[in-house]
Formats: sequence, structure tokens, C-alpha cells
Amino acid sequence: MPFRIALRLCLSAALITPLGAMAVTPQPAPFTDAPAGAPPASWVHTRINKELPGTDFSIVQEPTGNVLRAYSSSAASSLVYTLPDAVTANAQLQWRWKVSQAVPKSAMADKATDDYAARVYVFFDYDKSRLPFTDRVKIDMARTLYGADLPTAALCYVWGTADAVGAIAPNPYTDRVRMIVLQRGDAKAGQWISESRDLAADFQAAFGEPAPAVTGIALGADTDNTGATVEARFGDLKFVPNHQ
Repeated sequence: MPFRIALRLCLSAALITPLGAMAVTPQPAPFTDAPAGAPPASWVHTRINKELPGTDFSIVQEPTGNVLRAYSSSAASSLVYTLPDAVTANAQLQWRWKVSQAVPKSAMADKATDDYAARVYVFFDYDKSRLPFTDRVKIDMARTLYGADLPTAALCYVWGTADAVGAIAPNPYTDRVRMIVLQRGDAKAGQWISESRDLAADFQAAFGEPAPAVTGIALGADTDNTGATVEARFGDLKFVPNHQ
């Protein structure tokens, strides 16, 4: 092989391989190819309040592939996926979801109405040392009480009822979770709706500062406060770099 051709091939390999490796983004385990029944083991069923019934999660068939079903009747819990490596917040999170109906009394203003037909949480690697002392104490106490590694900052995208689409507000239980209403009411119930969110922009709007890296996500449907019954379904979730 001529020297110049060999040199070009070596240089191309040296340049392409690192760039290809950098382009790989960790993704949540998909539901599409999972068998019907229990969710993939990498999705962990998490109940913050173990005295409450948990939401029932299962993989079910749809014409376009298998999806996650979340059924909640006076229940509350989440299905959590911890990413093996943190994902830059400069990304879009894309997914699709549908609900059987909206929770009738769902509203962000009060703990008694903090129920949603569907939730998608995004957890961020926020340095706890940056929080005020009282917030650090609250988080440590909550982690001890509930036995869960509660996030220091999270966005929660919801399908609500009373609040306007686009509304952003702290969760009534903790201001370390900021709620963002993406869908509301029953007008689109029973329909698959596709979502794509700019995580860095949403974090900036919700918390007023740049977003740290993403460490995990969680899915849920909860009705423990209002006593409603609802079913939500989720397609695969995917992180897509903003430059794409």
C-alpha cells in the first residue's frame, strides 16, 4: 500500500473513532422490544410512601410495538431509570404518551390535588452543597425517612387538568421539583401525543440557572390524593443532542 494512502487511512481512523465515541449518548432501556409483562429490570419500581398502594406498571402490546402501561387507582409510585453515565443537559428528551383521561381535580397549587394522569421526571446532577443549609437538611431527612435517593433537582412534565399548558411551578411537597404542564384535560385523551423538550431551556426557565447533567428519569401516574383511577401509556424515551 502506498505510504500516502496508508497515512490517510491512519489519520482518518484517529479522527473518526473519538468523534464516534463522543456521539454515543446513554439511552433509557426501550419498551418496544421488551416482552409483555413486567418492565425491563433496569427500570426500578420505586414507592416513596410504602403505606400507599403502588401504581401498576407493565409492558403491553400496541400496533406499533410494545409500550409501558401505568395503571393507578388511589395509588402512587414511579418507575425509575438511572442512566449508566450522565447525559449533557444540552439535549432534547423525546417521547410519546397517552392517557385514558385526565385526573379531574389535578392542580399544582395544593398537596390535596397533586395527582396527574401521567408524569415524566428528569433528574439532574445538582451539587447538594450549593443548596441552603435548611434545604440540605430537608433532603437528608427525606432520604432517611423514605429510604430513597431523592434528587436535589428535577423537572416533572405532567398531563394535568386545572393548570394551563406551559405553566411552571414548584411541586407542593418540595421546590426542588419543578412542574411543567405539557397537556391538560380530556380533549386529547386516548390519543398518542409526541413530545420533545429542550432540557437546558426548561431547567433555566424553572430554576433560573444553567442545567447540570441528567442522571436519570422516572415515569408515573398517581391518584393517591384524589382517589381517581387512570391509565397512562408511554412509548420509548430518547435523548437527542440539540445540534441534531
